[in-house]
Amino acid sequence: MKRIIVAPDSFKESLDASQAAEAIADGFKRVFPDLDIVKFPMSDGGEGLVRSLAAVSGGRQLKCRVTGPLGTPVDAFLGLLSEGAICVIEMAAASGLPLVPPEQRNPFLTTTYGTGELIKCALNTGCKKIIVGIGGSATNDGGAGMAQALGARLLSGTGKEIALGAKGLRELSSVEVGGLDERLKDVEIVVAVDVKNPLCGPSGASYVYAPQKGATPEMLPVLDQILHNFAEVIKRDIGKDVKDIPGAGAAGGLGAGLVAFLGADMRPGVEVVLEVVNMEKALQEGADLVVTGEGQLNRQTTFGKVPVGVAKLAKNYNVPVLALVGSLGDGAELVLAHGIDAYFSTIPRPMSLSDAMTEARGNLADTAEQCARVIKMCQP
Repeated sequence: MKRIIVAPDSFKESLDASQAAEAIADGFKRVFPDLDIVKFPMSDGGEGLVRSLAAVSGGRQLKCRVTGPLGTPVDAFLGLLSEGAICVIEMAAASGLPLVPPEQRNPFLTTTYGTGELIKCALNTGCKKIIVGIGGSATNDGGAGMAQALGARLLSGTGKEIALGAKGLRELSSVEVGGLDERLKDVEIVVAVDVKNPLCGPSGASYVYAPQKGATPEMLPVLDQILHNFAEVIKRDIGKDVKDIPGAGAAGGLGAGLVAFLGADMRPGVEVVLEVVNMEKALQEGADLVVTGEGQLNRQTTFGKVPVGVAKLAKNYNVPVLALVGSLGDGAELVLAHGIDAYFSTIPRPMSLSDAMTEARGNLADTAEQCARVIKMCQP
């Protein structure tokens, strides 16, 4: 074995994607010290997107102070790639759940206004393309705050600008987009999304994701109706039907808002990342193995998560794929029908979640080493 590609996602709350890639590389190097290892830290559009793309593409980060999900200032960031031609944004940096203390989580009150300000910061760089990762939100406002920050007017029945958050959206009667930032017309906007939920209904933004953002069961039908009305107003006033677009419900409906107000193109996050980092070129140059991974392999992995996205590309070049993961969840075996040839948990013994997270790097490197030993043992 001469050359491998290492392309893991982050192991949530224990290793970012770059750290995971380094751990896997370390394990293989213990057995194959002269091995050529090409590392591609990955993301499916959630937290870590900027770091992953900047690490591989030689980009840099730019800090921006914006409005947080509770309306107070927060320090966010964006990534600049391709000598500033591409800006990468994580909505979570401005409007993410970790920015809201658990006791203050209430999706009636949180706003995506800061995400709109972050997009404005990107426009200020003069970039030609903006990639927006929309995982990890604290919000359920359909991207209304984002649109307001960029110049759209969302009005009540009395003609007054509605308040921020889903609570304000409850009063929405009409939408005006004539005041949107003119620079948006000259920029391509791509949304990196890892779910296919529609905006409304039982599988929509409110019922599926709002509970983890602090919504009580009583809030869910109200939040869902607010987004349903939002979609109807958008359809009437802007002429865009976004309610049932796959991914419209991502990030509390921000997917729908980005399509409706900014004309964004929604794509699977892992595909966006693979394209930007140009992993295909590395495969064309040759590889004996691709190693990927994530925190838990489960049924959801087959729906556009990093390991399967990486495997799909690798199979175009008939390269075997190994997945090293923190744990195995329900339906993990389904990935074997989606390009992954073998998978292993990195947990070496019964242990608490806390210990597993603390020891994540060492366990990942050790598991990679044992896999490398098996490969070496099977070589002629």
